[in-house]
Amino acid sequence: MKSFQLIKPYLLENRLIIFSGILCLTIVDFLQLFIPRIIKWAVDDLTAFQADANALLRYAFYIIVIAVIMALFRYVWRRCLIGTSRRVEEGLRNQLFGHIQTLSASYFDTMKTGELMAHATNDIQHVRMASGMGMVALTDAIVLGIAAIGFMAYINMTLTLFVLIPMPLIAFSTRFFTRKMHRLYQDVQASFAGMTEVVREGFAGIRIIKAYTREKDETARLETASRDYVNRNLGLVRITGSFFPMMMLFSNVSLAIVLYLGGRQTITATISTGDFVAFISYLGILTWPMMAMGWVVNLIQRGRASLDRINRILETPPEINDHSDARTADSAGESLDFNDVSFSYNAMSPLVIDGITLSINHGQTLGIVGPPGSGKTTLLQLIPRIYDVSRGTILLGGLDIRRMNLSDLRSRISFVPQEPYLFAGTIRDNITFGNGEIRDEELIKAMDHAQLTETVASFPHGDETIVGEKGIILSGGQKQRIALARAIVQNKPIIILDDPVSQVDSETGSALIRSIQSMAGVRTIIIVSHRLSAVQFADMIIVLDGGRIIESGTHEQLMAIEGYYAQTFRLQALEEGPNGN
Repeated sequence: MKSFQLIKPYLLENRLIIFSGILCLTIVDFLQLFIPRIIKWAVDDLTAFQADANALLRYAFYIIVIAVIMALFRYVWRRCLIGTSRRVEEGLRNQLFGHIQTLSASYFDTMKTGELMAHATNDIQHVRMASGMGMVALTDAIVLGIAAIGFMAYINMTLTLFVLIPMPLIAFSTRFFTRKMHRLYQDVQASFAGMTEVVREGFAGIRIIKAYTREKDETARLETASRDYVNRNLGLVRITGSFFPMMMLFSNVSLAIVLYLGGRQTITATISTGDFVAFISYLGILTWPMMAMGWVVNLIQRGRASLDRINRILETPPEINDHSDARTADSAGESLDFNDVSFSYNAMSPLVIDGITLSINHGQTLGIVGPPGSGKTTLLQLIPRIYDVSRGTILLGGLDIRRMNLSDLRSRISFVPQEPYLFAGTIRDNITFGNGEIRDEELIKAMDHAQLTETVASFPHGDETIVGEKGIILSGGQKQRIALARAIVQNKPIIILDDPVSQVDSETGSALIRSIQSMAGVRTIIIVSHRLSAVQFADMIIVLDGGRIIESGTHEQLMAIEGYYAQTFRLQALEEGPNGN
């Protein structure tokens, strides 16, 4: 019932449509129950030799009229009830996707993408079936079941009581199988999520798989996941496969009772032949509610298991969120201060950032260098609160960024990650990133700054060129420059660059650094680079090692220290040669 609260708002929102659908379905069910009465009249007339062609034509006409009316009402209930289930599906998927977007980076460090995809597809589909056809089958089971029993009792109460003998067994069996089904559906859905992740990884890494000729290994890996999924489904089938035949068994037992006892009553003229035929017809109608009961249990247990899985995600709170007293910063042009900042990914992990203290005034440029694994990228991710500091504070304009509205903080920052990500749209789409207010001249200027103009002009469709999934048609350097243009065109007061020239040649890198340098004084620039010549213009440069600042100062000051920075700078200068950057 707790998970049911997820779909309750959608059901309440569409309650009039649902009521109309159930009303139409009920009308169809009752109309269906009148057909055996017409057949009874026809059979009684035939057995009494009172029927003629006109009477039979009249009975046939009644059935056709009822069938037409049923068809019309059946269309309406399908449109209302199945249509509502689609609205539930849409709303739940949007709710799930919206919530996942609020979750913190640490959640995605451990959650597999394939599992999330399984939630957004297979689980939601099961919820749709439960809220659509499940509602239909439940209504049929109740309305048709009760009404059919009522009509049977009207014909002969004693015979009806004999027919109902299996009912307590059905109720007991349903309760027994329901508990087992729920647990097994959970296992099946979890196995499906694992299989989906294997498939996703195989497709995403297809080029690496081909390069290392690992196709057979990946196929074997999928076969293992598929076998586990099939085995869990077979375990489930052993339960559901027993449940449905049991429903039919009880139905046929009732039919045998009616055939024997009802046939005897017909022989003794206790009931008419027409009543006997009608009674069997009603028993046939009652068979569907008995089967529907099994189907309802099946659908509801699938939907419930899926709702439970979805609910676990929706109940996962974001680790990084707006504080209760969060507010908007007064100005975007203030200093950025780190006060004894430390960070570790979890309580059991060592510190990745350890005791960082520094201050950057608005318009200044901070360069960050250091050996691999020294904490450079992690330090950058603390500023837009991709992760939150474990100890200490980061202040923007004197205000702790944890006390700022998260959207307000991030709206002041352009971020270029170390591994640029492109979406499967056009170059223009990737640079503007959905911002329709960006004018053509601003786009052209950003591409000029990112050294993209000539590259884009070389494509037949210019900036309308489709880049493919993750920008597959582009080189690493081209993707990196598109990501840089995306950051530049947003025109935000703080720009964070994580190794923005790592995938371009020295000449292009030099041009990019000159473009970045031209923004100094207007924007606060924080740049990480393994190419030390890219940060030598910075107002302050810090050298990180083991999460600590081991050197800091301007380029000239660090060269005079003769430490890590000076040694690495001279080594890179030798490698690049006299014409290098």
